[in-house]
Amino acid sequence: MLGLMLVIVTWGLNFVVMKWGLLGLSPMLMGALRFFVAALPFFLVRRPAVPWRYVVGYGLAQGLGQFGCLFLGLRLGMPAGLASVVMQTQAFFTLLIGIPLLHEKTRPSQWLGLIVALGGLTAIACAHGNGVGEMTLIGFVLTVGAALMWAIANVVGRVASRSHAYEPFSFIVWTSLVPVVPFLLLACWMDGPQQVLDQLMAIRLEGLLVVLYLGLASTLLAYGLWTKLLQRHATGQVAPWSLLVPVVGLSAAALAFGEQPLPLQWAGVAAVFAGLVINQGAAWFKR
Repeated sequence: MLGLMLVIVTWGLNFVVMKWGLLGLSPMLMGALRFFVAALPFFLVRRPAVPWRYVVGYGLAQGLGQFGCLFLGLRLGMPAGLASVVMQTQAFFTLLIGIPLLHEKTRPSQWLGLIVALGGLTAIACAHGNGVGEMTLIGFVLTVGAALMWAIANVVGRVASRSHAYEPFSFIVWTSLVPVVPFLLLACWMDGPQQVLDQLMAIRLEGLLVVLYLGLASTLLAYGLWTKLLQRHATGQVAPWSLLVPVVGLSAAALAFGEQPLPLQWAGVAAVFAGLVINQGAAWFKR
């Protein structure tokens, strides 16, 4: 539980930190820098004793897929607070993917929770707009795509963790190497090599602190703990707890940017939280 709480606070603040970083860095370049920092200890830790396909698969799904979509979504109009809510649909995507691939058992309450949360997502999506500070539809779609890629990474990490020699920290460090070059290539393609160089030359202390937070706290610390939890417990037990991240994310975004979701979006947020309670309620009472 202590590990879960640390992950929740770190990831909750993460969305505000990303928004700050995107003020001076393009989405793909920030992705490259984030995972470059996270991969720095690779020469100090052994390569994870799992097949390369898991290292590459996790690195592409969790790195390039999840954060490529999320950073681009935030740049294209996804508010930080609502992003912290929508990203937690990874719990339900993980459930849907984990059933056929991991053969994990489900309860009727988990399916009911999924349906309620989908209703909440629909409400959030319907309240989009194009005004200043409003959520855009493209930002919402990209954030949902990021949640899907996170779920795929959860399942890959779960399968990789079945190896007796699996070590979460080395796995996170080495998988962080995978998306660095693809992110750089995408940055050069989308922004142009000269603009990428200009951004690197103009980076200030605030930008460096953002990159360090994303690379060290959010990636190495939080994802290392998250992967360890997935190693010890079923995905259906661990993943839904990340729905508490928006408590921190919404509060931090309101304080940092003055974000205030629309009434329909608040209703959607409430439905997503209700989905968590329904999803895990039977297990809580059983304990």
